[in-house]
Amino acid sequence: MPLHPEIAKVLASLPAPPAGPLDPAAMRAAEEAQVPPPEERLPLHAVEDVTARTAAGDVPVRVYTPDTAERHGLIVYFHGGAFFLGSLDTHDHVARSLAKETGLKVVSVGYRRAPEAAFPAGLDDCHGVVRWAVGQGAELGWDGTTLAVAGDSSGGNFAAAVAARAHDEGFDRITHQILYYPSLDLDFDTGRYASLRENAVGYGLETAGLKPFNAFYLDSGADPADPLVSPVKRQDLTGLPPALVVTAEYDPMRDEGELYGQRLREAGVDARVSRYPGAGHGFVQHFSWIPEYHRVFAETRDFLGRS
Repeated sequence: MPLHPEIAKVLASLPAPPAGPLDPAAMRAAEEAQVPPPEERLPLHAVEDVTARTAAGDVPVRVYTPDTAERHGLIVYFHGGAFFLGSLDTHDHVARSLAKETGLKVVSVGYRRAPEAAFPAGLDDCHGVVRWAVGQGAELGWDGTTLAVAGDSSGGNFAAAVAARAHDEGFDRITHQILYYPSLDLDFDTGRYASLRENAVGYGLETAGLKPFNAFYLDSGADPADPLVSPVKRQDLTGLPPALVVTAEYDPMRDEGELYGQRLREAGVDARVSRYPGAGHGFVQHFSWIPEYHRVFAETRDFLGRS
């Protein structure tokens, strides 16, 4: 189907990006200016900012409790933003919807970002918070069952990398990985995937923007050949947690996500790939107010076995 008309309308209204190098501070400020005030956000039983004390250091997290039940399964969520954008606030609405629709408690991670923090600082923070959540299970009200890692875009990269790293370390508590249009291959050679060519221009995120947007992360020491940087390059995917890989029809990164799902299945992992027609990259963050895209949260709920 064509690009969803509501998405097309929004994209047509956006001004041209400023010329010159990317300015992380200005771009972050512009993102934060779009965050609605707390009174306009989806209400939940409780939302609390706390500090996770991890082997990587203290990490700010925001804990979303959907209802009055004393114990819940957990989703540890990593926001997107090309490793240098995004925050607890810019993705607050995503975490709230995840908690509301799944009935699970969500721990959103305010990991360190490039360029200020060199690789693997952000990944270490995400990994550390997962282990912290298990260690603090009683205090968090974890019921000891579901422990999912989830993320969108670069957050999906972190979710896949954390799941793999935990497996390699013998840490087997992660039960699911949920990857929303994940950035899984930081080698942006356009010959690698048809979607990099088919969706190169006109759908929001453009192929030509991938290198400059990810340069802050790569220039900080992240090697695209490293499977912890490009999870699709991991050779052995056996034993990884069941996966839901959500892709968007008009996303340049569509095919790398779908390839990862295919390779997981070939390795014997229970993996579901779900392509959303008419959507572009970032639709969970920016367009989940559209009913046919809001259903991604119900699909997540069903995948986690809480339908």
